[in-house]
Amino acid sequence: MFSQYVALGDSMSIDLYPALDAGETEVSVALEWDARAGAVAPLGAASLLFRNVDGRYPDFTGRDLVSRDPRVGFLNFAEDGATIGDVFGSQLSQLEESEEATLITLSIGGNDLLSAFSNRPAASLMRGIVRDISEGYEFLVESLRRSRPNSTIVLTTVYDPSDDTRRIPGVFDGAGDLPLEWLHEFNDRIRAVADGTPDSVVADAYRHFLGHGITAEDPDRWYWKRSWIEPNAAGASEIRRLWLDALDALAEN
Repeated sequence: MFSQYVALGDSMSIDLYPALDAGETEVSVALEWDARAGAVAPLGAASLLFRNVDGRYPDFTGRDLVSRDPRVGFLNFAEDGATIGDVFGSQLSQLEESEEATLITLSIGGNDLLSAFSNRPAASLMRGIVRDISEGYEFLVESLRRSRPNSTIVLTTVYDPSDDTRRIPGVFDGAGDLPLEWLHEFNDRIRAVADGTPDSVVADAYRHFLGHGITAEDPDRWYWKRSWIEPNAAGASEIRRLWLDALDALAEN
């Protein structure tokens, strides 16, 4: 059992966009797309993993952390638009070193890649950029292990809203095809880090979300229609599902 759950990373882990999709925010939040502007329902992946909303997701009743142990604590340091550097700079700095049994979910790297894609560097430069991003990711996981040596870490791959079409509406429109080969390379690195790190496991959002992006009909989409790089309410629940399945798989090994 875990005494604390800590969510780190980017908007894959926060409440804002799933709550906006569900219409469960104050009007000020809906106008500004800013969780600091008012109340936001706890419908993000991390919040659902901690405590399911039974009325909305009855299939997950009893499948959350508080059902396993009501004493578990919850800290969500994930931030909208966060990069690996932001996790080091503003999130990890809030996480006190501790020997307590901790569950950590990490969803990071997508914004680092999008920033690199926006500059459209030559392939030779992009290779070095992705190598640097991957090395930063690996160092981050090592830092988490040092800070919380008795932790279980769930590493989440970066999803692809384009469904392998290389085009995401509203993202770099007119800039041509997205170089998804670098996304694949980074996700392979995440899988390798999970395999090589004790008490770590991968939650493969990339594979799970394929076919639920721009190629899907509206009821089957897991991305927020007003910003295709963000999870909608269904998508947040699916990320939560992946984390639960990853924990179950780790427990069986």
